[in-house]
Amino acid sequence: MVVGCPRAFFTVVLVRELLEYCQVQGRSAQADRPNPAGEVHVLRRLTIETRGQGIYEFTQEAAAFVEEGQSREGLLTVFVRHTSCSLLVQENADPSVRRDLDTFLRRLVPPASDAQMGWITHREEGPDDMPAHIKAALMQVSIGIPVADGRLMLGTWQGIYLFEHRDRPHRREVVLHLAG
Repeated sequence: MVVGCPRAFFTVVLVRELLEYCQVQGRSAQADRPNPAGEVHVLRRLTIETRGQGIYEFTQEAAAFVEEGQSREGLLTVFVRHTSCSLLVQENADPSVRRDLDTFLRRLVPPASDAQMGWITHREEGPDDMPAHIKAALMQVSIGIPVADGRLMLGTWQGIYLFEHRDRPHRREVVLHLAG
């Protein structure tokens, strides 16, 4: 055992290695058998390619993952592995809702080059970086969605989105974890 490293560190490393192995194999990380409580846990990584700031829907990919899973009832946890983007559940019928949300956040947290943001000291990665971290801190990086009858329990007009806060295109990794 490494001195000064908590036991939880090793658990995280093992889970990360399992995820990476399964990604190379092109399949989900899945328990070979249910745990003693009868639950099944399934993991999958999604890569979402962004074109810069904006809101990117991935509801269909998450729904397909749940429908492929062995759990009829449970919880889908969605987690984004980055500090300059976030997740949200929002209306998917009218695109003007997403435009208004994007505009609101841009007005709430302008770029570091804006005179109002002169207090920012973290500027090494460009004028959009620290504002992106602030936006991500104000929003969610993890969302839980109930699953019933093998389907996401989203409302009629709800969709799952990645909210990109950086100006440049990025490859964002989202982890889906189905437990049930």
